[in-house]
Amino acid sequence: MSESLHVLVAACRHAQDIRKSRFLAQAAPVQAAAQAMAFLHEVADPAATHNCWAYRIGQDYRFNDDGEPGGTAGRPILQAIEGAGVDRVMVVVTRWYGGIKLGAGGLVRAYGGTAAECLRLAERAPLVAMARLGVRCNFADLPLLKARCPAWDAHIERESFDAGGATLELELPAGRLDEARARIVDLTRGQARVWSLDDEARA
Repeated sequence: MSESLHVLVAACRHAQDIRKSRFLAQAAPVQAAAQAMAFLHEVADPAATHNCWAYRIGQDYRFNDDGEPGGTAGRPILQAIEGAGVDRVMVVVTRWYGGIKLGAGGLVRAYGGTAAECLRLAERAPLVAMARLGVRCNFADLPLLKARCPAWDAHIERESFDAGGATLELELPAGRLDEARARIVDLTRGQARVWSLDDEARA
């Protein structure tokens, strides 16, 4: 995935009138398809003429023309997402028809342009590749490891316990992976076991 990709910091919107039709683009950061569809249901206006949309989450993408001529709405919105270099985003462009037909080319420019301007105005942050680590440690080392997690920008996704100790599942920036592994080994004097959950998932 390109290092130049960004994600939205927060939801944003942009409206414009084009030949008496009103277009409103609303974009939001999303992590999964279900979240993208939930945003669609939240912002789509049942009284509008069309609620067209597109999302991209990594290699996963979908788009929908919602009754506009094929290829004139959803795909231009997706192209606006790609052109803006944004990932993990859902964009919904709602149109209220004003009585003047725009033609296929006009629709492509209207939907794509409104989406592109919305994303241009949005507050963004660089997309950081994340990785997941499994850590098995003694109970005595657990408080120290948990206290040090913020230093590696690590988030504890899950923890479990049994008679032999604790197991943590951490999510952290991929660039901090080697540092975290080394520090965990140091802090536990080599007692902890550390492994990649991403490799485990691919196996």
